[in-house]
Amino acid sequence: MTQVDSKVDRQTTGIIDIIPSEIEDFEQEVKRFQAGEWNEMDFQAFRLRQGVYGQRQPDVHMIRIKFPFGGMTSAQLDMLGEIVEKYTPLNKGHVTTRENIQLHHVPLLEAAEVLKMLAEVGLTTREACGNTVRNVTGCAMAGVSNDEAFDATPYAAAYSRYFARHPFTQMMPRKIKTAFSSCNDDCAMTPIHDVGFLPRIQDGEKGFKMVMGGGTAIMPRIAPTLYEFIGLNDYLKVTEAALRVFHGSDELRKNRSKARVKFLIDRIGIDDFRNLIEEAMKEDWAQRSFDPTPLLFLEDESIDAPALDGNYTTVNGDTPEYKAWFDSNVESQKQEGYSVVQVKLPLGDINPDQFHALADLSRKYGGGRARITAQQNFALRWVPNNALNEVWNTLIDMGFGEAGANGITDIVSCPGTDSCKLGITSSMGLGQALIETVNGLDTSDPLVQKMHIKMSGCPNGCGHHHVADIGFHGAAARGPGGQVPAYDMFVGGSYDDLDARFGQRVKIKIPAKRMPQALEKVLDYYKAERNDGEEFKNFVTRVGPQSFEAVVQEFKELPELNRETLDTYMDWNKTVKYTVERGEGECAV
Repeated sequence: MTQVDSKVDRQTTGIIDIIPSEIEDFEQEVKRFQAGEWNEMDFQAFRLRQGVYGQRQPDVHMIRIKFPFGGMTSAQLDMLGEIVEKYTPLNKGHVTTRENIQLHHVPLLEAAEVLKMLAEVGLTTREACGNTVRNVTGCAMAGVSNDEAFDATPYAAAYSRYFARHPFTQMMPRKIKTAFSSCNDDCAMTPIHDVGFLPRIQDGEKGFKMVMGGGTAIMPRIAPTLYEFIGLNDYLKVTEAALRVFHGSDELRKNRSKARVKFLIDRIGIDDFRNLIEEAMKEDWAQRSFDPTPLLFLEDESIDAPALDGNYTTVNGDTPEYKAWFDSNVESQKQEGYSVVQVKLPLGDINPDQFHALADLSRKYGGGRARITAQQNFALRWVPNNALNEVWNTLIDMGFGEAGANGITDIVSCPGTDSCKLGITSSMGLGQALIETVNGLDTSDPLVQKMHIKMSGCPNGCGHHHVADIGFHGAAARGPGGQVPAYDMFVGGSYDDLDARFGQRVKIKIPAKRMPQALEKVLDYYKAERNDGEEFKNFVTRVGPQSFEAVVQEFKELPELNRETLDTYMDWNKTVKYTVERGEGECAV
């Protein structure tokens, strides 16, 4: 079932095959492009398939590294530390909401050297960008969750392997984003993906509920159910049929901004789309076995798990700080005696020393493995329960010992104008400001603690702001002195507990520098007016998004521009007056 010639020299140390000649070819083609031998748009499409993406800054690029199902090893973490220190001027890697790690500001010719170093530890950027099947995200609790039907990890890996370099996935109308969840919380957020799988067992047979056509951005859609159940021997075939239908929809290519599969499904309906799939499966290509067994990634992590009788230290194990961390960041595994530790990575950033420290942590306490998550965090699995206090103290030394993983203080942001051509605002700057604001508030209320705050620097939704309790996307407002960085606010979104909802827009643009005060007012309004036990999303449904307009109205008005008010006309972490500088993105190339 492999999609490339079996005679091609390949490395198989990672999930996806690495073909050294591809990296050599990339290096050669970069030199040809820089010598003027390539058409720029053609080279751009070629570069994107290798996971190298243009930034708003000239002559540097973002490298996006794929981690199928979020899985990684200690050796990979160490290599990332080396690469970040050597090649990234800002001295950090960035964990994304789709379980990639992005490296920014890398010169194009140096990108080839980075790809070579990644290949040494089984990592690839192949098809991390472009109109391809992007990285396949997964659930950090897969294989260890107490409530999963079965571990989806091997099948997510098989999916990644099957569609990498597949002839129908190299230049589709647009990209395809896929998620496999395992737990009942659906923490991989399948409803907002182009393709999503949830494990099911029907009449003793393992398979998946398959959803298709979700997405955010300009037309957010919750993915409708394509099949309530498809067996393990059919999920690859059904997906290929769906992608063939999508690939053949040439009318979508006429407007790439409306060429995601959600637009096709929204136009013809999920039933007609299913009929097209079933017609496609009558064709000759589908009349063979799609048994995924040869492609499965099978790894018994328990073999390398630390022994339960290890001698670990306890320091400050009875303090309120440790208890708060334990309650919010630790979840028991179904394997007795072990737990998963969720490590908060503020805004998803990791510096070289922290990469190496996380590698050491995974070797000592996690069997040399770990996972990154859609919350931009780091999940350490197979931690012996008697080692948890020692792990916490180690994390404190690394700068990652904060409580509140996956809660209101665990704020998510895309890179925004720090690097993205499509960025309108500095979402990372706002993210840091909101972290400081929320950390200064009383968030001990359990209903407040569990809320999610997410932001994107533009409407496209890379920061998952659509499904946050409170979400923001970058915008521009106009004041007496010119343009001002601002945000649209969305309230009442959700993705927890199989309750996927999109937030509803509050029809007031809020200047970026006033967002912290506006957020505080919104939280005060919720705490004062909610019913007993009423979660924020249900509160929004009851009072309506329009009720929030009065709450934040005071922050709308903009002052005249002068020396005292200049700060309002500047974005977070910027030192010049704001103007919108939005380039052409490469997502639709």
